[in-house]
Amino acid sequence: MDTKQQTIFQPVTLKGHQLKNRLTVAPMSRVSATAEGLPTAEMTDYYNAFAKGGFGMIITEGIYTDNIASKSYVNQPGITSAAHIAAWQQLTAEVKNTDVLLIAQLMHGGAISQYSAHTVAPSAIQPPGVKMVQYGGEGAFPMPRAMNTEDIQLAKQGFIDAAVAAMLAGFDGVELHAANGYLLDQFLTPECNTRQDAYGGSVANRFRLIAEIIDGIRTVVPAQFLVGIRLSEGKVNDMGYRWKNGLETAHAVLQEVKKASPDFIHIAVQSGEWERDSFYEDGSSYAALARQITGRQVIANGGMHQLPLAARVLEEGHADLLAIGKAALADPYWPHHMQQGTAPQPFHRDMLWPQATISHSRKIIQTLQPN
Repeated sequence: MDTKQQTIFQPVTLKGHQLKNRLTVAPMSRVSATAEGLPTAEMTDYYNAFAKGGFGMIITEGIYTDNIASKSYVNQPGITSAAHIAAWQQLTAEVKNTDVLLIAQLMHGGAISQYSAHTVAPSAIQPPGVKMVQYGGEGAFPMPRAMNTEDIQLAKQGFIDAAVAAMLAGFDGVELHAANGYLLDQFLTPECNTRQDAYGGSVANRFRLIAEIIDGIRTVVPAQFLVGIRLSEGKVNDMGYRWKNGLETAHAVLQEVKKASPDFIHIAVQSGEWERDSFYEDGSSYAALARQITGRQVIANGGMHQLPLAARVLEEGHADLLAIGKAALADPYWPHHMQQGTAPQPFHRDMLWPQATISHSRKIIQTLQPN
């Protein structure tokens, strides 16, 4: 094993949880649950492969948090009922037979839900872009209804209840999806949030809902249960989006994150190009700023399967852990292959196109594997 591989395979402790290496499976929507949002045996096999393949931590695909407006896709998994909890318990029991930390990503689609024709958002502003065909969408997003105070409280309670459900289901923690253009990110993004109340205007106000959710979860879960947050600038429906005053806004947002004190911060690069899209004019990266300002451990993503980049991110102090998405999808045994010095199955676009389901990607992977 060379120096670069040694770096990514160093163990790390995350709030008392020992991880065998720095490698995390990034959350990837697979739209492979039942119509009722129940995780399936196929999903158990899917997540179990990452655990057996050597990853230190797995973050699930986005799981919807309420039955009102949070669901984003057809066949997205949920965690809103006793039946959901029971099905997730079967999955977590199987996956955690292996030494791996398992995190549930909690997600509300807001204005960019592809499931509902009647969406909600911080403000009645139609999202740019179009729905994603591979996740069952088609055409433009509808005009959302601006959320009133009751809507906001219901959405907040949905996240809190979902965190409790995730704990009961056997997860080690949750990640709040406040990135990539979904509801919590919509509150944080000034172009999506023109509210004039306590949830709009200043960065502190726009972050308020996220802070209240973190605080609410803390009061109902044990101290060792992890509560993390995922942040980004780019959106799934607007990959090139950037804050107008990037460095200034990053500092302001991260000051609010510091006050909220999540257990980890996951900085996503929507484009997948970390070196191109992570840096501000002073040469600092969003991930490094998150680590420096908050003092919390940071997960970076965006091409981290490239070993020289992965080593640089860790060694220069940009992040503590690395989230790997497409490379893990193509080969869930990627860590083992890296350790053994064997070539992993490379990612191919067709693994997520024209469908992003588990069964489709498996079929494509099988056709691409050498005989």
